[in-house]
Amino acid sequence: MRLNNLCLGAAALLLSGCALFEPPSEDPMIARMEQLERRLENVERMLDNQSLVNLTQQVDSLERRADQLQGETETLRYEAGETADRQRLLYADLDARIQGLESSLQATGGGVLDGGRLSPGQLPIPQGSDRDNYQVALELLREERYDMAATAFKQFLVAFPDSGLADNAQYWLGESYYASDRFEQALSDFELVITKYPRSRKIPDALLKMGYCNYSLKRWDAARDIFTRVERDHENTTAARLAGQYLQRMDSEGV
Repeated sequence: MRLNNLCLGAAALLLSGCALFEPPSEDPMIARMEQLERRLENVERMLDNQSLVNLTQQVDSLERRADQLQGETETLRYEAGETADRQRLLYADLDARIQGLESSLQATGGGVLDGGRLSPGQLPIPQGSDRDNYQVALELLREERYDMAATAFKQFLVAFPDSGLADNAQYWLGESYYASDRFEQALSDFELVITKYPRSRKIPDALLKMGYCNYSLKRWDAARDIFTRVERDHENTTAARLAGQYLQRMDSEGV
């Protein structure tokens, strides 16, 4: 009996010891937080990977665009070089033709029509396209080589009468004379812009320059009539504004 009591006591002591050393149960809130942290880490890793993919795609796209732009730049540089070479050849051709004209005129003792015009038969056909020849003539005008510019524009009009640039060429021909103070000749050529090309966008400017020519020639009434016409018929244009300024100037000058 005593032995049984001892055994029972020992068993109870062992059981109490097991209860003493049993680990505490896990807090559900802590477990939930840990689970959320692990999920957050997974999402962040996924986002980092996706951002890297997106960044790589953007870099690839930029590299392709850079290659494309480089190719376009090389093409434009090549075409610009071709254009410059073509214009140099046209300059040389034009210069040779003008020298030939001058020699021919000296040999024949003239051959110039009234007003300083060359007859169409005296103007050899230029090489190149209408746009190429127009650009060459315009460049001569910008360089203030007015006589050569006038000859180039006249040759253009003979060679390319149906060109979409013909009205512009006629206007700049008048400008070539106006810039060199040949107002009578300029007046005649500006008037041709209006009579030959009635739908030209250069008409307001041509009219304005006709007013300038008459003003320079001290034809006050004619100048005033033209400036008034520009203001009336082409309002809200730069030509109309400049015409108005000249009318005010004439009023202040008493002419």
